[in-house]
Order: sequence, then structure tokens, then C-alpha cells
Amino acid sequence: MNLKEALKNLVFKEISKIAEEMNAPVFVIGGFVRDFLLNRRDKKDVDIVIEGSGIELAQKIAQNLPGSSKVKVFKRFGTAMFRYKDIDWEFVGARKESYSENSRKPAVENGSIEDDQMRRDFTINALAISLNESNYGEFIDPFGGFQDLENKIIRTPLAPEITYSDDPLRMMRAIRFAAQLDFDIEAKSFQAIKENAQRMEILSKERVMAEFNKIMLTRRPSYGLKLLEKSGLLDFILPELLALKGIEEIDGQTHKDNFWHTLEVVDNISQTTGNLWLRWAALLHDIGKAPTKKFDKKIGWTFHNHEFVGSKLIPGIFRRLRLPMGGEMKYVKKMVMLSSRPIPLISDEVSDSALRRLLFDAGDDLEDLFLLCKADITTKNKAKQQRFQQNFEKVERKIIDLEERDQIRNFQPPVSGEDIMQLFDIQPCREVGVLKNKIKEAILDGKIENERNAALVFMEKEGGELGLKLAKTYQKS
Repeated sequence: MNLKEALKNLVFKEISKIAEEMNAPVFVIGGFVRDFLLNRRDKKDVDIVIEGSGIELAQKIAQNLPGSSKVKVFKRFGTAMFRYKDIDWEFVGARKESYSENSRKPAVENGSIEDDQMRRDFTINALAISLNESNYGEFIDPFGGFQDLENKIIRTPLAPEITYSDDPLRMMRAIRFAAQLDFDIEAKSFQAIKENAQRMEILSKERVMAEFNKIMLTRRPSYGLKLLEKSGLLDFILPELLALKGIEEIDGQTHKDNFWHTLEVVDNISQTTGNLWLRWAALLHDIGKAPTKKFDKKIGWTFHNHEFVGSKLIPGIFRRLRLPMGGEMKYVKKMVMLSSRPIPLISDEVSDSALRRLLFDAGDDLEDLFLLCKADITTKNKAKQQRFQQNFEKVERKIIDLEERDQIRNFQPPVSGEDIMQLFDIQPCREVGVLKNKIKEAILDGKIENERNAALVFMEKEGGELGLKLAKTYQKS
């Protein structure tokens, strides 16, 4: 579909007609225009700017569109929107803005389309198309946004130092758009980001993370992450990640640069999953290496227990960044904790007990764990890379075979605490927990089968050793 065909859309035609009746110039602007020109047709929202009341225009349009949702009005922002045929249509009056030094919230007053384009973050987002009857479909491009799309450049309409100082969130947006579109940031613009990096401190963590997560969900997140590092913005987001940067040498022995290794791992896993939190696990999987790094004269550089230390850092990082503290945080923490567990299992001599324990600890996240382990293979030696991949696949097959036999995944004890109390006629006490744990360990070690009767026999024996006497009234089921 070309642009002329797109502009035959019923809603555009209705907007043109009503705006003419209101004697108010009207335009479609921003992301819809940009993405249409880039042949990205999945845009689900359209921004309309009118030199007049956006709220009034939205209400009149919605009345003439059977099947549209109720108009939502945001008087504070002078905007209104409704949903029609799975697209959100947002209407706003053209405005101009002025900023104070300590806030990214501008003072707003009515303005022209030129004023509105001037306040936009980037030239590619300032592109507008007239919906007025006199010049319907004409491009309004005062800042060369069309050329910047052709040249794949992120550039600001105004002087970049003004744009970024006024609203420092635009620095994150510049890098996010560069990462999403695979564009370059204009040199003067990138220099202005570096010079204004300190302004990140006035931003809410929620807004920063919204942009950061969009970078994490791009096809190649390392591109955006490298720009964040080079610009200095990453210092204000994840200093723990930057602490991994650099290579030290003692007695001729070095270690790899764990920062750049991490970025490779994130890119690797992004080829196999769109799961944001698994990508976060890849980003943070080595976060414990900076605080655990030591040099041992006998064996060289060590990072003992870095997975454990790293997993302990996750709640604090998520809390500071205002990321979800529920299942998402627990999942990332678990993935980081387990990230090196499959490696020792590669040996042919590995016991079924070790495999059961990994299956027990990973549960339904086992497949994700192996995706992370495979993504962690960043060697450039093709033979080594293939061998490591095959080793992990061999461990996966072993665990699948074991699971079919033993049913350990999402393990539930075959006997409950109630069973234990009834068997020995006791009230809740320490011994109940001790016996439950002994049964679990016996099953994971392969001493007994994962079924009720075997567990009951084992429980009677272990209870006797703890000095517990069998209740006469207990009946095995």
C-alpha cells in the first residue's frame, strides 16, 4: 500500500472533513509517518495534531464512526483518544513548549504546526502530512527528516544540547531509536548526549527503564548497550555491569573482559528468545564476577561463587531500577544462580543424583537455563563452540530421559506433613520438617523411588531413628 492509498482511510477522510468545518489546519504526525516511510506497517497508534482543540476534534470524529470506543479525555495534557478497528487515534492541539532547568515537564501554550514540529525530539519524528482539503497528502518537513530517514540518521530539530538538556529522556530515546532502526546518531547529537549525561539524574527510573527495556528487546541489544556505555548513560543505570569492564594482567596471566563478553551473550540469547527477563538474566549472569575476582598465584584469576554473589545482587538492582519485584525478579535471580550449574554435568561420569538436583532446582525453567548456557558460549574457535554445544545437548538428553523415569520436575513430596503427623501421632514440630527433607533427599539421591509407598516405608525407618513411635491407628493408603 502506498501513502496515497493509506490516506484514503475512512478516519483520515473524516478528520479532514471535520477540521475543515472547524476551520482548523490538521495533520498526521510522528511515528505513523516515520514507520510508513520505513515500510514498518505494524503501527497501532496514530497521532493527529490540529491548530485548535484536539479534544473537540476527537469527540466530533468519534460520533461519526460507528464502532469506535468511548473518547478518553486528558484535559491536563489537552489530548483525547479513541480506539477504532484495533488502532488508537490520539488527538492534540498544536503547542509550543518551554523548559525549566530542574524538570523535564515543560510549560505549554497553544502554537502552530511549525511550533509543534520544533518541539519534537528527532527530525524523523517531526515529519507531518497535511490532512487539509487544500493540500491533502502534502509532506511538511522543515528539518530534513525525510533525508535523515534515507541516510539512517538520528538528529534533533533544534540544537542537540538544547533538546537533551530540556528533556534528558530524549537521550535514552535517541539510543533506543538507533537500536530499533539500526540508525546512527549524528556526531554532534551524540556529543551532546555525552555532555548532558548527568541530566539523567532528574528522570524517573520507570521512564528510563521503559526505554531500556525497548533496547533490550531489539534484534541486537548490544548495539544500544554499547551506545549507552560510550555515552556515559550506562553509569546512571547499571554501574554493576560497567564494573565488569577491563582486563587485568598479573604475572603474565589475564582474564577475559566480562563486560564485552556479557554483551555477546545478550545478543546470542536474543537470537533464540523474545523473553525480556531471560535477556535480563543474560545481561546479569556474570554480575557477581566483579566483587569475587581474585588472583591466585597457583591457578590464576578466579571468580569463585560469582553466581551466588550475583544472584544476591539481583533484588537490590531490581528495586533501585523500579523493575517488577515479583515473579520476574525471582526468575532472573534463579537463572543467574543456576547459570553455571549445567557445566560440571557435561562429564560422562556425572551421577543421576546431580542431574535430578538440577532438574529439581530448575523446574519448568530448565529449557530457559539451557538457552542461557548455550548463549554463554562466546569462543571464536568453531571447533570448541561446536563441542560445547554438543555437550550441553547431551546433558539435556540425559535429563529428559531421567525426567521420564523419575518425574522430578516440579517435585511434590509423595507424603505430606499431615501424613507424618498422623503416622507418628505428633503435632507440628521440627521433626516433621526433618523427615520431609530426608524423603526429598532420598528421592533426589536415587535411594528410593518417587512414589508414595516407598516414601512411607522410608519414613517409618527414619522416624524410628529420630525416636518417634508409630501410631497404632495409622492406616497406609
